Amino acid sequence: MSLEKTPVTIVTGFLGAGKTTLIRHLLRNPQWRRLAVLVNEFGDVGVDGDLIRACADADCPESNIVELTNGCICCTVADEFIPTIERLMALEPRPDHILIETSGLALPKPLLKAFDWPGLRSRITIDGVVAVADAEAVAAGRFAPDEENPGEAGADHETPLSEVFEDQIACADLVLLSKADLAGEEGVAAARRIILAEAPRPLSILPIHEGEIDPRVVLGLGAAAEADLAARPSHHDGEDDHDHEDFDTAIIEIPEQKDPQALAAKVEALARTQKILRVKGHVAVEGKPLRLLIQAVGPRVRHQFDRPWGASPRQGRLVVIAEKADLDVDALRAALA
Repeated sequence: MSLEKTPVTIVTGFLGAGKTTLIRHLLRNPQWRRLAVLVNEFGDVGVDGDLIRACADADCPESNIVELTNGCICCTVADEFIPTIERLMALEPRPDHILIETSGLALPKPLLKAFDWPGLRSRITIDGVVAVADAEAVAAGRFAPDEENPGEAGADHETPLSEVFEDQIACADLVLLSKADLAGEEGVAAARRIILAEAPRPLSILPIHEGEIDPRVVLGLGAAAEADLAARPSHHDGEDDHDHEDFDTAIIEIPEQKDPQALAAKVEALARTQKILRVKGHVAVEGKPLRLLIQAVGPRVRHQFDRPWGASPRQGRLVVIAEKADLDVDALRAALA
């Protein structure tokens, strides 16, 4: 057996920031590495896993891609995360590098702590934590603390979004600014200033477009992050556990559609009126053998046909994620179904 530790890259970032797009790019450009991927979904519709499995090849066969759905792995470290990592490490041949895509609501630090598990710490090192941040959303103040509504102590202004975002930035070794084309030069500069102000230590921040970046920038950071926990503060330091009770998810079944544009317009309107954070899933369109992939980040909606339905039923399903106070499931079903 090789005594060399297997490097792991944790890709974190808020809902819809572009984590899956980045990992798909890395799978297409593995730099002669044999890769394995663990992808985590907050909802139980595995859209991201499907997208990643579509990139499976000799360097990362489908058996090397594992998906954990219906929850954040930061909350199920002992029950799901560690056994899954051990299963990937037992693959033959053993992966040269493991990529972990966290849920958009996951906190990275519990995962870093998990690599101190006796069965893992001698075999794995965290090569780096890469945070993908939506430049346009950051620049627009979407993750800013709420200065007008302090907490009970009069000093805590954190919102659920700002807390998750700050924890992800605090753990990062590298920040990639996605959607740079939408943000423009001024937006990218503003997002960079906001992130540097939140970061507990100096960070490299690079803009990217459609997840494209030289893999050598992302893989091979050599951060050994599991040995550097003190430099990566979290809002939940000192707590035995945490939850995501501020956020909720709903699965909406969608009948076959005639007009993809009309459905996209409905999703956009609902995102604005109900403050929806993320929508993703597949829908059947009359006369079309391919599934229609719907992805929305706030009111930004994208749709495209991805692959045939095959033997699976032509049942459309969308997973909708929002803050619990904003999620009106009955209104969603009435508008979409």
